[in-house]
Amino acid sequence: MSKNGNTFGNSFSVTTFGESHGVALGCIIDGCPAGIELTKEMIQKALNRRRPGASVTGNFNASVTARKEADEVEILSGVFEDRTTGTPIALEVRNTSQHSSDYGNLDLTFRPGHADFTYDIKYKGNRDYRGGGRSSGRETLARVAAGAVAQQLLNKEGIKITAYTLRAAGISVNKKDFSQIEENNLRAPDNEAAALMNARIEELRASGDSAGGIIECLVEGCPAGLGEPAFDKLDAKLAQAMLSIGAVKGFEIGDGFAAVDSVGSTNNDLMHAENGKPVFDSNHSGGVLGGISNGNQIVFRVAVKPVPSIFKPQQTVRRSGSFDDKGNAQYETTELQIKGRHDVCLCPRIVPVVEAMTALVLADLLLENRQAK
Repeated sequence: MSKNGNTFGNSFSVTTFGESHGVALGCIIDGCPAGIELTKEMIQKALNRRRPGASVTGNFNASVTARKEADEVEILSGVFEDRTTGTPIALEVRNTSQHSSDYGNLDLTFRPGHADFTYDIKYKGNRDYRGGGRSSGRETLARVAAGAVAQQLLNKEGIKITAYTLRAAGISVNKKDFSQIEENNLRAPDNEAAALMNARIEELRASGDSAGGIIECLVEGCPAGLGEPAFDKLDAKLAQAMLSIGAVKGFEIGDGFAAVDSVGSTNNDLMHAENGKPVFDSNHSGGVLGGISNGNQIVFRVAVKPVPSIFKPQQTVRRSGSFDDKGNAQYETTELQIKGRHDVCLCPRIVPVVEAMTALVLADLLLENRQAK
């Protein structure tokens, strides 16, 4: 991680840039090996799953913002004749549907649950408050674009990543049929549960409120041996990647917090040999031991908070003047009614972001592992 926190990864590194209502967003990818097949269509397919206004089924999606963006990617460098060249890959997406006037009252007034106040304090009033600027969820499009590149590298190793909504608006799935993930607006592996989630989210939208949920992610085909012994453990890197997503407030791997009520004799994943190969009898560890992948399925979950942009009047504070020479300012209590176009539940749009960040972690550690041998 870079000093200023805009770069993720070491051997496969991604630097993102841009703001929600700026001219464009994008990323620079460094360290991608030469010769990987990569086309604009491959990246665009991933971006289409995350873009605002996207409906999985083509029907009204109560969860997502009404903001319409094509999110059309342009490859500026690092690719020639549909193959990576080994040089930095630059990707850019232009903003085309900003309604910046919706945010004109937020230059000094801070939305509850948002990063407005903390950004204002950190940068002493020098921030782009339109749509949240750099703190907006729109920044994740650059991660999804980079993740699509990383996934092309992982495909050569037979590594598959699948994320889905496990719970949303207080309703959990009752089954996991992966064929149904792209058949409903919540990206849940259970169409019936997704319909109940969507109905509840429609109620919350009508009342001006919002919902959260849980995303689960599975990684198949990850070889044993990925991850470093101390600070760059695989699970630590996954946790950092997931918690860097703005709305994510929790991370657990394997049995996670449920393991505290277990005992060692049941929580340990016993092993046996088959045809001279080690096989795990269970997967309470989520596929990671000592920070290193064990060849088992990697399983983790992230908690997504309710969307903070709600349409109910809320009490907050307003900065009443400029910062003084010591970096202090004065504030007054006020009431705020948020305007604009906002998601009601982020789960369906965070699913591809979780997959992308997972791909970035695995691609980075895969390349580091090759260098260590």
